[in-house]
Amino acid sequence: MNKHPFSLILAFTIGLFPGFITAQVPESQKFAGNWSGKPEIPAVKLEMIFKISMDETGKLISTMDVPAQGAKDLTVTETSVNGDSLKLSVGMIMGKFEGKLICDTIVEGMWTQRGARLPLTLKKVAVITEQKRPQTPKEPFPYVTEEVEYVNPASGLKLAGTLTVQENAKNCPAVILITGSGAQDRDETIFEHRPFAVIADFLTRNGVAVLRVDDRGVGGSEGNLTEATSEDFATDVMAGIQFLKLKKPINAGKIGLIGHSEGGLVAPMVAVKTNDVAFIVLLAGPGVKGEEILYAQNDLVLAAAGMDRDVIDRNRQLQKAIFDILLNEKDSVKKIDRLRRTYSGGMYPMLNDEQKKAIDMQVNAVNNRWFCFFLSYDPYPTLTQVKCPVLALNGAKDVQVPALQNLEAVQKALAEGGNRRFKTIQLENLNHLFQHCKTGAVAEYGQIEETISPEVLEIVNEWIQEVVQKN
Repeated sequence: MNKHPFSLILAFTIGLFPGFITAQVPESQKFAGNWSGKPEIPAVKLEMIFKISMDETGKLISTMDVPAQGAKDLTVTETSVNGDSLKLSVGMIMGKFEGKLICDTIVEGMWTQRGARLPLTLKKVAVITEQKRPQTPKEPFPYVTEEVEYVNPASGLKLAGTLTVQENAKNCPAVILITGSGAQDRDETIFEHRPFAVIADFLTRNGVAVLRVDDRGVGGSEGNLTEATSEDFATDVMAGIQFLKLKKPINAGKIGLIGHSEGGLVAPMVAVKTNDVAFIVLLAGPGVKGEEILYAQNDLVLAAAGMDRDVIDRNRQLQKAIFDILLNEKDSVKKIDRLRRTYSGGMYPMLNDEQKKAIDMQVNAVNNRWFCFFLSYDPYPTLTQVKCPVLALNGAKDVQVPALQNLEAVQKALAEGGNRRFKTIQLENLNHLFQHCKTGAVAEYGQIEETISPEVLEIVNEWIQEVVQKN
C-alpha cells in the first residue's frame, strides 16, 4: 500500500528519502523546535512536521514527519537560516519550504514540489501528532503465537512469519494471508495500520488458525521483491500450504487463502495449481489486466485528491507513454533513456545529480520484472479455472482497485468457468483498505483511526465458518 498498491500516480506526494543535513547561521536557535503545518492541497489535509535542532557543533539539523503516511524522522537535505528566513530542502523529491518568521511561533511560507507551489504556515508545537490505531491487537492474547520459518523449494528462499492458533484447538481450519504489492511485512503495515494483524487476531479468536508472512526481502524473509513476479509469490504461498499441512492441530483439508490487492491476484493462481486450497477470499482483488487498473486508478485517485480534469488527463497521457515504452521497447539501454526523458519532460540531461536520482528512482519503480508482469497480466483466464469456493469483497470507494471495474470481472469469470460456490459483495463507503471513509483518497488512509471495518471481519469469518462446516 504504500506502499500504495498498484500506484503510478505522479501528482503531489510527500516522498520519503534519506539525506544529510547542512547549514547553520548565527541566531538560528530561535528556529529550534517542532514546527507543524498542512500544505493547502486540494481536498487533502496532510500534516508535515519539521523537527529542528542543533548538533554538537552548533549546526542546525532537521528531520521531517508525515504522520498520515506513517513517516517518522526523515532527514532533510538542507536546513538554512538567514535572519528571519528559513529554508528546508528535501532534494531527492525536489521539495522545498521557504518561509519567514512572523513571530516566535509562526513561520509563513511556501512549499514547492515538482512545479506545484503550495502555501504552508508552520506553527511551533510542543506535542507531536501521534496516530491512534485502536484496533491494533495488544497482548496478552487468548491464543498461541508462534514465530515460524520454512523454505520455498521452488526458489530455495527462507520465508518467515507468524502462526496464530487458538489454545487447545483440534482439527482447526487455517488461512494464509497474502499481502498487496510493494515490500510488505507480515502485518501489511501501512501508515501505522496493521491490517493483517487485526485480521489474524479476529479469525484466530474465532477458531481459524492464521499464517501471515513477510514478503521476500522484508523482515525475516530472504529474496529480492522486484526480481520476482506474482507467479513467484504464488510459489511462496504454496510452500506455506505445505508447511501448514504438517502442523498440528491444523486440518490439512481446510486450508484457505485470503489475498488483499495483489494478494487477490496471487490467490487464484495458487488455487488452480493445487487441490490443497479449500477456499479463497479476495479483498480488493483484481479482475482485469494491470494496465486497465492503472488507467482507472489514475482518474479516481487524482479526482479524489481534488485535481482538475486537465491534470488527470495529462497524467494519463504520461502513463500511456510510459506503458508503451515498457511493453514495446526491447532494447534495454534505449528503454531506460526513453523512460528518463519521458519522466523528466525531455530535461534529464540538464538536471543536477539529485534531480537525476529522483527521476531514476521513478524509472526503477516501473522498469523491473514485477511491474512489467503486473502491467500485462490478465487474471480473468485464471479466475475461470478456480473451482473452490470464493468470497470477493470490494469497497465502493476503492480508488486503487475500483470495485465496479474489478468485482464485476471477477464475478463474470467465475460464472463463466462454472463455479457456483462464490459470493461477491460491494461494500458502501469503504476504501481500498476497507476503512470507512469520505472520498476513498489515498491521503485519507493514515488519517482514519479505523484499520479495517468490523463488518468486513464479520463477513469474512462467517463465510469461512460456513464453508469449512460444509466441507
